[in-house]
This record gives sequence, C-alpha cells and structure tokens, in this order.
Amino acid sequence: MGNRPLAAMSAAFAPPRLVAHVVNRLDGGGAGNGLLDLIAHMPGERYRHAVLCLGEDGMFHADLREHGVEVIDLHKRGASGPGGFNPSLVLRMVRTLRALRPDVVHTRDLGGLEGQLAAALAGVRLRVHGEYGRDVRRDSGSGSGYGDEYGSMAAEPRRGRQPGLLRRLLRPLVGHYIAASAEQERWLIEQVGAAPSRVSHISNGVDSLQFHPRLGPHAAVGPEGFMRDDAFVIGSVGRMDEAKNDVTLVEAFLRLISSPHAAHGRLRLLMVGDGPMRAECQAMLERAGAGHRAWLPGERLDTAQLMRAMDLMVLPVLAEDKGKVLLEAMATGLPVVATSVGVHKELVQPGLTGILVPAMSPDVMAAAIADYCRIPEMGARHGARARGQVIAHHSLPAMARSYLAVYDGLAGT
Repeated sequence: MGNRPLAAMSAAFAPPRLVAHVVNRLDGGGAGNGLLDLIAHMPGERYRHAVLCLGEDGMFHADLREHGVEVIDLHKRGASGPGGFNPSLVLRMVRTLRALRPDVVHTRDLGGLEGQLAAALAGVRLRVHGEYGRDVRRDSGSGSGYGDEYGSMAAEPRRGRQPGLLRRLLRPLVGHYIAASAEQERWLIEQVGAAPSRVSHISNGVDSLQFHPRLGPHAAVGPEGFMRDDAFVIGSVGRMDEAKNDVTLVEAFLRLISSPHAAHGRLRLLMVGDGPMRAECQAMLERAGAGHRAWLPGERLDTAQLMRAMDLMVLPVLAEDKGKVLLEAMATGLPVVATSVGVHKELVQPGLTGILVPAMSPDVMAAAIADYCRIPEMGARHGARARGQVIAHHSLPAMARSYLAVYDGLAGT
C-alpha cells in the first residue's frame, strides 16, 4: 500500500517506450500517412517510434524524421523461400531489432509479417500485428489474402506467397492484432484463428482540419471551361486499376449526360488518381464526346483542396477494407455514393450520409448520382451528417487513444 505512490512516481519519470513499426514501404497510399498521423497524435512522453522500411524508398521518410522518428531502410531484395519467407531479410531485421532494442514491434499487413518472426528471434516480448487492407488480386476466390499497406493494389503479386498459411504459421508469435474494419476482425478470428480477446478493431482516423467543407463557391480547378458557376462535380479519388472499377463510374456518368433532364447539363466528372485504367477511362469519355466535361488529372498532392471542389464523392470499388478516401470525403462534408462492399457497409448510413449501390451496376449508380444532382438539399443534409460522424467517431486523437490502449495493455500499464 505504501509503495504505490513510489511506483506511480517511478512510472511518471520512466523514459518513453520505443515502438518499432515494420512496413513494406512508406508510400503516399497510406502507410506513410497513417504512421505520420498516429505518431503525431500519440504522447511523446509515453512512446517514441522507429520505422523499419522493408521495400523501396517512399515519400514520407523526411516527414517522419522531422518528427524525430528514425527510419531504417532494409532494401528488401532477392527471392522469397517457401511460404513467402525471405531468410536474408529476416536476418537483417533481427540484427536491426537487436541494435534498436524496442519495447514493442508493430508489423503491418502481409508485407511486414516476417517482422513477427524477426522480433521473436531478437527477443522482443511485446508484438502487435495490424491488418489494414485487402489485396483483391491475391484474395480472389480464397478470402484469405490481405495486402501490403494501404497501397497494396499497386504492388506486384508475390510469387509463391501463401497468405493464409503464412498468417496461420506466425499466429502464435503475435501478441495482439489490430483490424481496421469489422470485416477484417471477423476474418482474423474465423480464417487466421486469432483469439477474439487478442483482436482490436480500430478504424482509421482522418484529419478533419485538413479535410473540411468548402466555405464559399467552387474552387476554380481543372482546365479552362471545365468548371461553371452552377456545376455539379462528381468526384472520385484513388488508384485507377481494375479493382477500383472506375469504368463503371464513367459508364454511369455517360448515361446521365445523355439523358434529357435539364439538371444533368450541370454535371462534371473529376477523377483524381493514376493507374492502368486511367487511359481507358479518358478514351471512353473522348469517344462519347464528353472529354470537355471531365478532368482526370492523375495523382495529386492537393487532394483535400480538390475534394472541396466536389459536390459528391463516388466510390465504385469492388472491395474496400480501409475506408481512407471515404472518411476524407465525409470529413469534407460530401455525401457519398459507394458500392455496398467491405467497410463501406460499416461507414455509410444509407439515406442519412450516402447511398450504397451494387458493384458493376452503372444504371443504379447513375440513379443515385441523379438524386443528389436533382435534390441539392439532400446532399447538404447527408454531407453535414457525414462530417459529424467523422468528428464523433473517426478523429485522429480517438484513433491514437485506441492504439495507446493496445500498447499499454500489452505492457501491463
């Protein structure tokens, strides 16, 4: 009893614990952004951070280092062995972790999973693994393949990789799992075999200061003649590949502008992102004589500003487990038309913050878009509710508190 104040005082003056994050790459798709957001909102007196980047350099190295984070590039190379292991990479990780002596190792997705074995071999007792996004190409037909960070759709498929087997083999080494969606939480329990008590569902957070509603008229974006005072801008954001299903959105847009309804003359299409389907989408628009009513600027760094030029966000993806763009759109005060898949079903409240539509159904998507175009007050109501939902449940401080609880729980504090 008399020792408790002394113990509390010792804890108060203890140095911050070190968390070593193992990521495949620090790309703009999310791993770098997500880590930066998490670190910036965690108490520095409790935890400090280092990042082991396995793959190629990414765009967030400098930003992380500005926050006092040591970033170590391990330059992954060479072929993987049976089950996907890269023995030389694991050995380099072991040596690096022994030198760092972290209190916690936090690996991310399939790309960082070997870090669990390396952490165990290096003697790190507290180990966390997070699942943040599914790679549809590896998952097709099996329901067991989750991807490499948020940008996994851009990754090359791993030859010889057996995602489900690898995760089950390494499951005993993981002290606690983090799932970014309820669907991923169920998958970890039912397919990987994780104990429910060792899985936490922590939704992604969003910066509601960076992503905020526009305060006046549309920003003057796009080429000359693209925007008009009364334009209704349909927006989409994301890598333009087959899994993102952008062709369905283009088909829906072309149906709408070919109809005689007067309101549809206001429609404009803004598709932000790059990828193998961008050229096809542009060609479809040009063939239909609609190129002047659409702008496909490629990958951009001013996504928040471009979202404020939109009136509606449309997310036509075939699968979604992260919800990053969806939450950013909601924080911007945009109503959302989204396919009824994955985390969309968790985050969109149909009839209150947006409309869910079947994937691969341009007619239904077009009808949903038309409702928002023809009834602007409905979009304003849904967008305001969406932003309120983000502020109440998906703020960055709330996300950081949830991670803090996982780390503290493992450490017994």
